[in-house]
Amino acid sequence: MVTFFGSDLNEQDRPMTTTTRIRAQFEASSALQLACAELLSPAISSSAELLVATFLMEKKVLVCGNGGSVALAQYFTACMLHRFDLDRPGLAAISLCSDSVTLTAIAKDMQFEQVFSKQVQALGQASDVLLVISFSGNSSNSLGAIRAAHDRGMRVIAMTGGDGGELMELLQEQDIHIGVPHENSARVQEVNLLTLHALCDAIDSLLLGVE
Repeated sequence: MVTFFGSDLNEQDRPMTTTTRIRAQFEASSALQLACAELLSPAISSSAELLVATFLMEKKVLVCGNGGSVALAQYFTACMLHRFDLDRPGLAAISLCSDSVTLTAIAKDMQFEQVFSKQVQALGQASDVLLVISFSGNSSNSLGAIRAAHDRGMRVIAMTGGDGGELMELLQEQDIHIGVPHENSARVQEVNLLTLHALCDAIDSLLLGVE
C-alpha cells in the first residue's frame, strides 16, 4: 500500500485543495499574460516586421535556446518552415539546438559555450536574424551566439525573463528585446509561447495581407 503525504486529509478535502492549486496556476498565468499584452506588443510587432523584411530579402532566421527554450525554438522554426494557421510558402528558419551530433561534437572538442556561436559563424550571413530565447539572459552559449551574430552583421531578437541578465549588455540599438519581467521560469515560458504565437500570426498577416 502506498501512503502519500497528507493522507490524513479526508477524500473531500484532497481534490478541492488540488483543484484550488491548479486554478491558481491558471490565474497567475493569465494575469501575467494580460499584463504583458500592452508591454510586449510593440516589440513583438517590430520583430514581425523585421522577420518579414528578412524573409522577403531571401535571408533567414537562426534560433537558439537552452532547456525548455529548445522546444520553443524548434516549434517556432517548424511554424516558419511549414505553417502556423494558414497555408503559405515555407520561410527560412533554422534551429541551432536540434542537431545532437553537431551540438555534442562542438561541446566535446571545444566548449559548450560555443555550441551556438560556431553554427552562427558557419551559417549566418549579413542581414540574417538571430532569435535568442533565454530565461536568465546569462547562458554563455546564448551570449556567444549574440556576439557571433553581430560579427556577421546580423540583427538579434532576444526573448528573456527577469531583468534580462548579461544579455542586455550585448544588445545593440538595432536589436529587439522582448522581456517578460517575472522570475518564475514556468510563467515566463508560458508568455514566451504566446509571444511566438502572436509573432507567427503577425508574420502571416503581413505576408498574406490577412486582417
